[in-house]
Amino acid sequence: MSEAASAPDGGSPDLLALFVWLSPAYPVGAFAYSHGLEWAVETQVVGDLASLTGWVDDLLRHGGPFADAVLMAHSFEAVRAGDDERLRDVLELAAAFAPSRERQMETLNQGDAFLAATRAAWPAPALDRLMAIWDGRVAYPVAVGIAAAAHGLPLPATLSLYLNAVAANLISAAVRLVPLGQTDGNRALAAATRTVREVAPQVVGVTLDRLGGAALKSDIASMRHETQYTRLFRS
Repeated sequence: MSEAASAPDGGSPDLLALFVWLSPAYPVGAFAYSHGLEWAVETQVVGDLASLTGWVDDLLRHGGPFADAVLMAHSFEAVRAGDDERLRDVLELAAAFAPSRERQMETLNQGDAFLAATRAAWPAPALDRLMAIWDGRVAYPVAVGIAAAAHGLPLPATLSLYLNAVAANLISAAVRLVPLGQTDGNRALAAATRTVREVAPQVVGVTLDRLGGAALKSDIASMRHETQYTRLFRS
């Protein structure tokens, strides 16, 4: 077991690495992306606590974050199994699965930044091996899944903390864009956490041939984002 996953008392795995990697302070530039939410706010699809809570809930259950979590689980399991061919398939699918150019930029830029930061500060043989078997760009959820497996971290916690971090980033963007007060932002975070508890266990066992999404407004928002006259976010 790697240093990142070793518990100080020899008991439960130490999850501090996950909290660091998925913190807003980790240098992946997550603060620069709204996942299409900026367009949704401009067009008043999202404009208060209720509409934001519904938007985030739909994404976690039916949209890009759920699909990303499935890809993360498959990359994690491929690394654990030492299955390079399966890992390459996941890497290729994840890079191609984004529904828009801006969404693809979001996931690939964050994935590349995550890997660069993690290889420098949290090295592991599996991260070096990735460079040997794949010369393309890496989607963000796949990068996190690979790193978590490389450091012996548990998949359920990785999925839950990843989905919670995605929701928190969306809510942080909405607090600035709508704008929402901090209290409503906190209420939205609490609602998202409850959704994550329900959704994360459903990810494991979803096969790649069932991968998909039904959060169509979010996908359309990501396509229309580039048409906005002024923008604070890159997606």
